[in-house]
Order: sequence, then C-alpha cells, then structure tokens
Amino acid sequence: MPSNGSATVTKTSKNKSPPPAKQDANPKHDFFWTYTEEPHRTRRLAIIKAHPEITKLCGPEPLTKYVVLGVVTLQIVLACLLQSTSFWSWKFWAVAYVFGATANQNLFLAIHEISHNLAFKSAMANRLFAIVANLPIGIPYSAAFRPYHLTHHKSLGVDGLDTDLPTALEAFFLDSILGKAFFCTFQIFFYALRPMAVYRIPFTWVHCVNLAVQLAFDALLLRYASPNALLYLLLSSFLAGSLHPVAGHFIAEHYVYETVTPTQRDPGNMVPVPETFSYYGPLNWFTYNVGLHNEHHDFPAIPWTRLPAVYETAKEFYEPLPRHESWVYAIWRFIWDENVGLNCRVKRKEGGRLVGGAVNWKETEVQA
Repeated sequence: MPSNGSATVTKTSKNKSPPPAKQDANPKHDFFWTYTEEPHRTRRLAIIKAHPEITKLCGPEPLTKYVVLGVVTLQIVLACLLQSTSFWSWKFWAVAYVFGATANQNLFLAIHEISHNLAFKSAMANRLFAIVANLPIGIPYSAAFRPYHLTHHKSLGVDGLDTDLPTALEAFFLDSILGKAFFCTFQIFFYALRPMAVYRIPFTWVHCVNLAVQLAFDALLLRYASPNALLYLLLSSFLAGSLHPVAGHFIAEHYVYETVTPTQRDPGNMVPVPETFSYYGPLNWFTYNVGLHNEHHDFPAIPWTRLPAVYETAKEFYEPLPRHESWVYAIWRFIWDENVGLNCRVKRKEGGRLVGGAVNWKETEVQA
C-alpha cells in the first residue's frame, strides 16, 4: 500500500482528558483506540461544500434488480445441473469455487446495496427484493443484515455497536498465522454469528417472511432437484466468505495495514488512524463496486454504478488516501504479516447509534 497513507503519530491533546480505555497488558493485542469522530461525515461535508453537484448522484439504480435476477437464475440453473454430481468430486467444488462463490458473493453485496434502499424507491420493495436475492445463499439472513449493517455505518468503530469489529476474544485467540488463516477460511461464520453475540435485534415480520420464503425455496430444491443442489448453494456461500479473491473485501475494507507505532495505540490519541480503505481493481465488476469503500461510506445513498463518479468528482479527496491494490494480496498479507491481525481495527468507546425500521433513501441522502 502507498506510504503516503501511513498513519501519523500524534500527542494527546492537553486540553482534553479522555476517559481511560481498557488496556491490554501487551499493547500488541489491543486495538487502535481513538476519541475522534469517524472520518466519513467530516469528509462528506467537505466534499459537498466543494462539489455540491455530487448529491445529484443519490438515489436508486434500476439496473440492480436485473443483475440480481440474472445471478439468482444462474445459481438455480447451476444447482440443478449439479444435482447428480458427487459432492466430493473436483467438478462440484471447482464449479462452486469459480462460479458459485463469485455469484453468491455478488448476491451478498446485492443485499448490501439493497439494504441502503438503492434498488427501488420504496423501502418495502427493497426489503422484499432482498429476500429474493437471498434465495441462492441457502440461509435466511437478508432481514437481519440490514439493521446490523446500517448500524455499522452510523456507528463505525464503536465498541458494542459495530458488529463488523472483531471481539477482543477473537483478536487474542487468533493472534497467529494459523489463527488468522483459520479466521480467513471460516470468516463467513464469524460474520454470521458475531452480531448475535454482541447484541440482538428485534425479530420482525420481515424476518418471518425471509425465513419462510427461504425454507420453502430450499424445500422445493430438495424435492424437485436433489440434496446436492442445495449443498451446491451452501458450499458456494461458504467459499464466498473463505479463501476466495472476492472475499478479500471483508479484510481490505477496514483492517489497518499501515505501519503504526505503540504510541498510536494510546487511547488518548486525538488524531485518527485511517480506518477505511478502497480498492479500484477489476474485482469490483463482480462486487457492486464495493471496493470503492471510502466513497461508499462517505455517500451511502449513492448506488454502485455511480460510485466511480464520486471518485472522479472528488478526486482530490480520494487520491491521497491509502488503498489496496489487490484483494488477494490483502488476504495473503493479513495471514503472514506479524504486524497485521484482527486487532488492527480502529475502535471508539462513544458515538453512533442503533439503526432499525424503514429508512427512506432520501432521508439517508440528507442524514448519512
């Protein structure tokens, strides 16, 4: 990663004495604690001031629903074609890895896009369409993902609210090459189970519909195809969140790869360490431009097709930021670099808020 994005060592402000954070006996095991505001709101306001026309990019993208329907159809067809293929055959796993994992990661990120109400203007239409995008994933999760993810945006790095953050136990017990390799291989389970261990969201009628529709779809696949057809979809979902190129975005988005010193782990640090990183490579074609992650966090009401325009419009803000050149290398370095681990995340004790209920994209445009 470019050296121009390295975090800067600073001293604690003499005018403000932040409350003490819990200290690890070994600072190597602690996170990057900060008492600054998350950076995206500040940069968003600065960009809007410099380029007010950028707000015209907000709003739903009609193309999203057609891409989703195409990928859902592709996965159902492949599942049916593999219904008589042995689960342990190289063909089954090759198709699941090359096509299935890429397709299901695309659907994970379609649900991510839809959670911001960017497929339709109607919030209800978005929530129901996310259930359709969920079908080839095999496990109902779209309804639960939305409030957790929107809270991630409103509470970036906030301990106890942002469930994208690893827990202290994860960071401690997986602090080794084997531990990090285990995490990268099975990270789909960490992302699925961790939120429930942090806090529970209310079970609503949308969750009921998500559950009922998914179980009905799985039952139909078992009845009219075979168990292997369902296993193909489940394997695709597992591989999509494992050691796969497109799974690199999970690691690349918010883990701090910049060279830092023990001083920067001081909870009194009042200057932020960079905590969101973009990637501008070809894998964005398969992942709804999720690599443009600084741009997405700055403007979550702008859909995937217009995120490149955000970068081009406000290039002077984004070019100096540290970035990833490769998601594959991001995974490789995460595992092998002793200076990078699950504790390389920025955490803050205060700020943010829980998000639930319907969120209109026009409201998001103003408030996000």
